[in-house]
Amino acid sequence: MFFVYFFDGFFIISPQPAGGIHFIHGLNSCEKRLIRLLFQNDIKGCQKKLVEQLMNHIQESPGPPTRKLIARSLATLFSVGDTFLLFDTVNKCNDILKNKDDSPSFLPTRLAAICCVGTMYEKLGRMMGRSYEETVQILIRSLRSAESQTRIEIMLTLEKVCAGMGNAISNVHKDIYKAARHCLIDRVMAVRCAATRCLLEMLNHAPFLYTSELESLATLCFRAFDGSNYEVRCSVAKLLGALIAMTQNQKPEKTPQLKGLKLVSLDEALGILMAGFLRGGVGFLKGTGEIIKGSSSVNREVRVGVTHAYVIFVQILGSVWLERNIKSFLSHILYLVANPKAASSHVDAVYSRKCINFILRSVLGKMLGEKAQTSACKEIAQIIVKEMNSIDFNPENAKDFNQETLFSQHLLVCALQEIGCLVLSLGTTAHDLITDQTLNLIDATVSVLIHPCQAARLAAAWCLRCICVAVPSQITPLIDRCVTGIEEYRTSPEAIAGYSGALAAVLGGVNLSPLGVPHTKGKIIFNTAEELLRSASQNSRLSLNRTHAGWLLIGAIMTLGVPVVRGLLPRMLLLWRNSFPRSTKELDSEKARGDAFTWQVTLEGRAGALSAMHSFLQHCHELVTEDINRRLLAPIESALAMLTNISSILKSYGQQLKAPAAMVRLRLYETLLLLPPQSFESSYTHLLRMLVAEFTLTENPANTTTSQMRTVCHADDSVILGTWLQETDHRTIEDQLQPNSAAGSGALEHDPCCLYRQISMSEIIPGPLPLGVAVIDMSVLLFGQIFPRVANKHRLQMVDHFAECIKHAKSSRQEAVQMNVFTALLSGLKGLTEAKMSIGQEDVKKAAASLIVGALTSPNPILRCAAGEAVGRMAQVVSDPKFTAELAQTSFDRLKSARDVASRTGHSLALGCLHRYVGGMGSSQHLNTSVSILLALAQDQTSPVVQVWSLHALALIADSGGPMFRGYVEPSLSLALKLLLNVPQSYIDVHQCIGKVLSALITTIGPELQGNTSSICMARSSFLCACAIMQDHQDPLVQAEATGCLQQLHLFAPRHVNLSSLVPTLCRTLSSNHLLLRKAAISCLRQLAQREAKEVCEHAMTFASESRDTNTVEGLLITETGLPGVFFSMLDTETDAALIKDIHDTLISMLQMLAADNLSQWLGLCKDVLTIATDSTNMEDQQSVSTNDADENDEQEADDDQAEFHAEDDSSTHPAVQPRWPTRVFAAECVRKIITACESSASKTTHFDLIQAKEMQLNKGKTDFLVLHLSELIRMAFIAATSDSDPLRLEGLKTLQDIIEKFSKVPEPEFPGHLLLEQFQAQVGAALRPAFAPDTSSHVTAAACEVCSTWIGSNVARDLNDLRRVHQLLVSSLTKLQNKTNTTQLYNESLATLEKLAILKAWAEVYIVAMRGSESSSLDLVTTVNANDDEFGDFEYKGENLLTLVQPELVSLSQHWLAALKDHALLSLPAEFASQLPHDGGAFYTNDTMESSRPHYMSSWPPILHAAALWLNSGGFDKVSNEDNDNANNNTVDSCGDKFHLLFGICMEALCSPRSIEPLESIVTCLRALYTLLDSTYARELILVDNSLGIELCNVLHRLILTRDNHTCQLLCMEVLKQVIKAAQERLDKEKKNKLNEISNQQDGSTADVDLLGEGGECGDILPGKSLVFSILEVCLCLLVRQLPSLSPSPNSTIVNSLRIMQTPDESGRLIAASLSCMENLHKLCSPQGAISILPTVLYLTTGVIKEMATKNINDVTVLANNASVQAALHCLKVLATDRYCNDSRSCDTWQKLLQSALAKIIDLAKTGSDENKLDEVTMMLAIAVFVLHAPSRVVTAPNLQYPCINHFRQCLQSSNSTVRLKCVQTLKSLFAHPDRTVATPYIHTLAPRLVEFLYSDSARNIFSDGELVVTLETIVTVESLIELAEPQNRIQMLTLLVPILISYLLEGQALRSANKYSLNLHEISLQRLMKIGPKYPQEFKKLMSQTSDLRVKLESAIRSKQQNHIKIKNGMNVNKPVTNHHPSIKLKTDFSNFS
Repeated sequence: MFFVYFFDGFFIISPQPAGGIHFIHGLNSCEKRLIRLLFQNDIKGCQKKLVEQLMNHIQESPGPPTRKLIARSLATLFSVGDTFLLFDTVNKCNDILKNKDDSPSFLPTRLAAICCVGTMYEKLGRMMGRSYEETVQILIRSLRSAESQTRIEIMLTLEKVCAGMGNAISNVHKDIYKAARHCLIDRVMAVRCAATRCLLEMLNHAPFLYTSELESLATLCFRAFDGSNYEVRCSVAKLLGALIAMTQNQKPEKTPQLKGLKLVSLDEALGILMAGFLRGGVGFLKGTGEIIKGSSSVNREVRVGVTHAYVIFVQILGSVWLERNIKSFLSHILYLVANPKAASSHVDAVYSRKCINFILRSVLGKMLGEKAQTSACKEIAQIIVKEMNSIDFNPENAKDFNQETLFSQHLLVCALQEIGCLVLSLGTTAHDLITDQTLNLIDATVSVLIHPCQAARLAAAWCLRCICVAVPSQITPLIDRCVTGIEEYRTSPEAIAGYSGALAAVLGGVNLSPLGVPHTKGKIIFNTAEELLRSASQNSRLSLNRTHAGWLLIGAIMTLGVPVVRGLLPRMLLLWRNSFPRSTKELDSEKARGDAFTWQVTLEGRAGALSAMHSFLQHCHELVTEDINRRLLAPIESALAMLTNISSILKSYGQQLKAPAAMVRLRLYETLLLLPPQSFESSYTHLLRMLVAEFTLTENPANTTTSQMRTVCHADDSVILGTWLQETDHRTIEDQLQPNSAAGSGALEHDPCCLYRQISMSEIIPGPLPLGVAVIDMSVLLFGQIFPRVANKHRLQMVDHFAECIKHAKSSRQEAVQMNVFTALLSGLKGLTEAKMSIGQEDVKKAAASLIVGALTSPNPILRCAAGEAVGRMAQVVSDPKFTAELAQTSFDRLKSARDVASRTGHSLALGCLHRYVGGMGSSQHLNTSVSILLALAQDQTSPVVQVWSLHALALIADSGGPMFRGYVEPSLSLALKLLLNVPQSYIDVHQCIGKVLSALITTIGPELQGNTSSICMARSSFLCACAIMQDHQDPLVQAEATGCLQQLHLFAPRHVNLSSLVPTLCRTLSSNHLLLRKAAISCLRQLAQREAKEVCEHAMTFASESRDTNTVEGLLITETGLPGVFFSMLDTETDAALIKDIHDTLISMLQMLAADNLSQWLGLCKDVLTIATDSTNMEDQQSVSTNDADENDEQEADDDQAEFHAEDDSSTHPAVQPRWPTRVFAAECVRKIITACESSASKTTHFDLIQAKEMQLNKGKTDFLVLHLSELIRMAFIAATSDSDPLRLEGLKTLQDIIEKFSKVPEPEFPGHLLLEQFQAQVGAALRPAFAPDTSSHVTAAACEVCSTWIGSNVARDLNDLRRVHQLLVSSLTKLQNKTNTTQLYNESLATLEKLAILKAWAEVYIVAMRGSESSSLDLVTTVNANDDEFGDFEYKGENLLTLVQPELVSLSQHWLAALKDHALLSLPAEFASQLPHDGGAFYTNDTMESSRPHYMSSWPPILHAAALWLNSGGFDKVSNEDNDNANNNTVDSCGDKFHLLFGICMEALCSPRSIEPLESIVTCLRALYTLLDSTYARELILVDNSLGIELCNVLHRLILTRDNHTCQLLCMEVLKQVIKAAQERLDKEKKNKLNEISNQQDGSTADVDLLGEGGECGDILPGKSLVFSILEVCLCLLVRQLPSLSPSPNSTIVNSLRIMQTPDESGRLIAASLSCMENLHKLCSPQGAISILPTVLYLTTGVIKEMATKNINDVTVLANNASVQAALHCLKVLATDRYCNDSRSCDTWQKLLQSALAKIIDLAKTGSDENKLDEVTMMLAIAVFVLHAPSRVVTAPNLQYPCINHFRQCLQSSNSTVRLKCVQTLKSLFAHPDRTVATPYIHTLAPRLVEFLYSDSARNIFSDGELVVTLETIVTVESLIELAEPQNRIQMLTLLVPILISYLLEGQALRSANKYSLNLHEISLQRLMKIGPKYPQEFKKLMSQTSDLRVKLESAIRSKQQNHIKIKNGMNVNKPVTNHHPSIKLKTDFSNFS
């Protein structure tokens, strides 16, 4: 078939010829390919054939997607090919249309023909000529008899005809209009939608619609709203909005048709909308509605529709128009709701208010920038003031104003709620608006608090809460104002109610503010509340209000949390106890007396008490102990008793007490829900009776239904329940049209307690439901908690009772009862599942099952849904396969036989729910039957409802089936495709369910989708094809499903999802006005961006440039900022929290992947967002994002010229919203993330190094490095830090700190010696200054202090004068430390704590830096440890300078530091010491705010501690003791010691905290502080006053080394340990000195006893736990084992290896060296016997280190002896070998034996080596040398030690490695010189001959490297040294050996000229040596020379030639020069001086 081969992307297969299922593939690719091919002109020949084939397809009954595709292909063919067949084709289509055949089989062909005609008109426009007349006539004619699908298609085609032909067909516009009018009120909803599209298009071309026909078309729209669904409302509203907007957009001079007509003014236009809003458009004759007053019942659907239209009207006119007309628009909208017709009943009034608020939110909240929102606020406030002024508060005029005031209350409610919302969204930027004196917003709001109507008062209270949450500085003044208000107006009931409501609302907002309120406010308000309750009974007119107000306030106080409530609890418990009768006797006496009013007050009081209890349980659960629980249950039980006993009273007083009693019940249920259900088990019987009566409506004549049905059903059932409406932007108004009672009618007046309760995320304004519904809701929830806990018989009784109730009720009441019962039942089943209990015995199961199964066939779909859910939950709770099988079988049987819709839908859902709740494994045996039945039902074309439910059930089964479902994927998929191709697109929910099935199928196949088997490829292409069809659907819900499926496909098979088509589609979607669709698109983009951020951004830019080339703006305008720019602009218009979070995540993913390489773009983007243009219409650098969605643009883009006009016009009428503060906060966060991204990027160093960046810029042309953008970074941080929004300031300060930290070390290449940041000093100072202004919030000042200290400590500003600015800020802040609390206290005391600690911390950090600079003393070791501290520039000078800045403040600062540390120490005591804490708090915290202050201390103590330690160390101890001397003599040491113990204690507490919660920095700081502290002799004395302190410290260090792997940390531990050793040494020396003095006084004791003062005494016992030396040894061992696990004495290798830390060899070496250097001095702290006890350990570890550190590969030639750890080990051995105890008579025997043992081990190590490894020869040689040279000779002369040693040297001499030989010779030289002959002689005898032998060998003279030369020279020197050692008479023999060798090294004649440089060198040096030896031993030398004449001759000629050379060189160079030059040229690496 030619067609197939031609469009290779478009092929049609018929797998079953009978069914003819078409698989359509590549929906769009064929079109694009056509265009490409047609441009190449190679299609002309086959065009005829193609047209023919396409026309044939029309005859083959194509389904909806296929017909769209055929139509598009035909139109494309004609638009780019020849048009000669065009009219022929149109005529063929017209013929099909004229065909009278109305059989269903012909319908698809007719629809395809209609579709083709439409598409051709749309694409080809006026090329179609006059053929339109006939087409239009045929279409309109066939409308009359057509069924709904045809009507839809005709309307869509007429729309396309209008669009394509434009004004050319004005002669048929009237006819089309007439046809569309009928369709607009068609009974089929989809036809109405199609008609609106047609009329919308006509608006652009037919002016009569918005002139002469304006009113009638508007009225028609109102009628179209009647009985409409959501889709119709949206589309008709769009038409209506556009229609009215057209009247305002007209400029007669531009459109000549309008010349004669009068323009419609704004008031008239709004008047038309108002008419619809107020009276609805249904069945009224003009004017009669006015006369007959009865017609005030407004049609709600019309009202909601008109509400939509208002919003669209403004959106089309744009934000500029709105700003110009804001006054008239606001007053129109607000006065709408004051119209009596808008509020015929209370519920109606609430609904109208919701509509008005929706309009205001959508318009003011989304379209206006912050500046315009501020002015809108002012406008609304003026309307409020005007309204309030019009009310006359005189009591005598009360009757007159009543009506007027009653209706104006709704206006006030809407106005105040909108102000609240606006201020909330403005945040702290609203500060100026609120403090604006001319407007006085707060005064205006407070004035409404005394309004006669409750709704207005509550709205004002809520508005005040919003103001306080936005601008926390207003909280305290407002609280004071309300308290005074209550005092002043104590006689006005309205004022009491109003002010108490406001106070409660403000308190409820406190916990949303970061700053809180002063602690005492809670107490003050409690007193006010108590006073109100006490005085309630004094005046009956006020008693109700006072009671209510008192309890409301108490409930609100509870939200302040535990710290405030703890102190008030005793008074609370008393109040609760007194509010209820304490015994049945009291209750009976109460019933006997009292009239209706008394009872009303009593019930009000009890409801209030319970509401306060509920608030207490919710907000202070930490305070609810067993005891409190018991005390609360007494009043609760008495409330229950009262409620069960007062039915007689309620009957006698009737209506009056109905509401108060219901309120008590509501509060009781709420409170019980928060208590553990088992605690009130005794009351279950009464309670259950009450609950069941509540929701079975026993006492309630109204048919009230619960609102909880949605929450107890599963969220996935949204298709059936319609809950997806909750996901739309229109949720708030669409709720009113939901079927259950009171839906969407929430309002504050239903429950004033909501003023202080937290509001759910989805709500903007709290909307508690009416009391009747709320009580049922709570009873249902409480029933769910109690049902699982009652006995079996009670459960049975209840289930039976439910069945009875349902049976007895009739019609609509029955439905209401059923709804409530099922919600309760589901709630109970849910409770059973959560409590993991079973439902009970067989009887309960049966009863419940029959109740549930009965409802599966209910006519009400919501009930069927609930019953299905209940079937699933039952099966889950019973969890018995037999029971599940029975339930499943019931449904199978019914589904096989039943034909009615109810049975088929209910039972199919039941199957789905069974699988969902029992899971794939539990229900696997029913899988086959279930799936086959559902597949059959889903094909029932006669009933879309059955299709929806069965598909939904199929999706549930597929989701829960997991791998079990794998076998059913193919049939399900083929069904889904078949339905997609054949179900009409107007059945939206069927398509939506198909989407759900597809999504479940994709999950089932999962990652297999990546495979390449034919079945998988087939499935994959089917999925892609299905997604393409769904994306092409016009309904947003279906498109959202398609996006979700593609997202899943991308998850499992990313390579097969084509991003180049998906990304543009998602970009178009972002501008949709359907929230669901935007959410789906963003969610998908978020996933794509995590893997392929770069590609996504590139595709978006390509899409943008394509649409820019073709000049079509598809919804979203993508500018050069690309997709990220679009996301940023979306953040300003979106309000859905989940969506905003997704946008944030997407941006962060993109940023982390792309920012480091595209810095200019990303920083530019952040900069644009942060730097707002001040003028609200100034649009240069803003991304313009059109607020219209795609369709609207389409309407207004008929002709090309108009399109261009529209596109440019867009930004002038619809400028983008200015970035709002949350967006700017996010942008500032992004800047910090960009810096981090650069840090972790590949070119990390270049980003932070200007020199490198400049080089790259020059050489490689790369310019994007962070350091080049430094000034921009600083500017952004500056802008953020000085803005008017607190969160933004905090973010800006954080950014500034990051910049300083990252760039402080970067040098400025152009000015050497200077730093890059120096040029930004002014900006830094200016950014910080505002934060120290007196009115700045404390947390901002605290953050600024942090930045100050970072800046001063960063060493950027070298000059003191430069630092003065910032330093001055810190100095000014010191005044805040003086007063205990701030005098004008606005915020919580803990904020004062935060601020003061931040100031102290900042000063501490500065002082630490200053001290580091000034003392290059002992601390240096510690500071250089940290690799990051690259030498502080100009150390001394910098420090000195800084110290001069800190010095003046030091006296007071040090006191504050110590005070803060004392606070910290007290606060970190365990809870059991609470009673010992000071009652009046600490220096910087108050007792009440202890809990909230703790975290502030936790974050700031380490630097303060370090600073205090530095201060004490640098003389603080002396100052302290001097001060004390003046005061009183007795406590001098005491207080000085206190200071030490305070600091020492804090260090110990932090270092040994059981959890490793302290961050590493704190630990390091703490160790530094400890080191500094112990650096003073005074402190070292103190720490060892008691040995246990030192031991404890060692244990802590031991633990630290075990748990912290950080190198710096471990090294610091060793430094601290050295201080401990030093302290111990000092103490011991002092004791010895005292003892010596004693002895010298007594003159009889021996001085040797002094040694016994050391540890171990006479017997040498060193006790673990008691001994300091032992503890120190433990620490050293721990460190060594962590570095070298094999040193561990314990044999378990796995533990040992898990201890190993991975560190660089260098770091590791340093640590081992530190450990050894600690150990080598330990024996000095012991007595001789004690020293012997520890010596074996020390020797074991030292030799162990040598073994571990000196082992190397057998082929490795490197010398390891220079390693720090080996050096330290050798040094340690030397110390031990030379110690005086080695020769002390008390210890020498053992000591020397131990040394011998150590030497033996070393020799052993040297001898043993494996095949791969060996020990480093040099290290072993040096170790042996240490013993031989330094140990007593007894140790080394033992033959069995001496010979192996000599042997080792002999081996080294023969080594092939010259370095080893060299070291060996050098070592031997020192050994030969050993003073003790007995030691040296054996070595000389054995090894000297070897050396001489070597010198005689050829290898000594034929030299080819530096190494060999040095060996020869060193050997000469060594042999020469033997001459001196020999006795004088034997010297001649030595010379006889040496001199001939030296002379033989001399060269002459030819040999001298041809020698290499090494031989020459040897020649020179030999000559030199000879010339020295001669004069030194003249006799012997002469004698020798005379004996051998040839030697003499050679020597003389060598001397002669040297002298001649000398004469030649005129400069007369010194003979010795070259020699001395050469001698050191090979420097010896190891310095052996210390071994000699």
